[in-house]
Amino acid sequence: MSELLLIRHGETEWSRDGRHTGFTDVALTDRGERQAEALRPLLAGTTPAKVLVSPMKRALRTAELAGLEDAETDPDLHEWDYGGYEGVTTEEIRRARPGWYLWDDGVVPGPPEHPGETPAQVGARADRVLARVVPLLEAGGGDVVLVAHGHFLRVLTARRLGLPPAAGALFRLDTATVSRIGTEHGRPALVAWNVRSA
Repeated sequence: MSELLLIRHGETEWSRDGRHTGFTDVALTDRGERQAEALRPLLAGTTPAKVLVSPMKRALRTAELAGLEDAETDPDLHEWDYGGYEGVTTEEIRRARPGWYLWDDGVVPGPPEHPGETPAQVGARADRVLARVVPLLEAGGGDVVLVAHGHFLRVLTARRLGLPPAAGALFRLDTATVSRIGTEHGRPALVAWNVRSA
């Protein structure tokens, strides 16, 4: 069976500063562009059957700089909708809500176009993506590459491993990293996680 490769986009000003970045279309920093280019050696020898990318420019640019060709955008790969916490840091949220933790406490509502999502809602999007790509993996025609965002990819990983969406909390994921989910004895298993280019 082929492997599922997960790539988190390179650094942005907001990711660098710890600001929750859902639908705000923030570009890569110069460092983020260098990080994305540095992914090329980690992908050498990979001939993907499919490359799917979040429609956000930080993910699209990462895919381009990493040398991934024929990428298709998939709106289900967008980051968690943080609602009223868009652009806000965890430290700032905890001033009003001591001990707040995204995975347990969720977000406050935002504007009508971005009301916020629960872990279950993010998990439902991840399940839709997996329903489209797992048949490709099972066919064995090549790996499938997803270029997206930290919290979303963590939820997707949990779902692929048969865990509830909130179990994504267990999988730290840094910018410009490659992770691989393969199989062992026919069951999904982590092969590599949070790997940076040397």
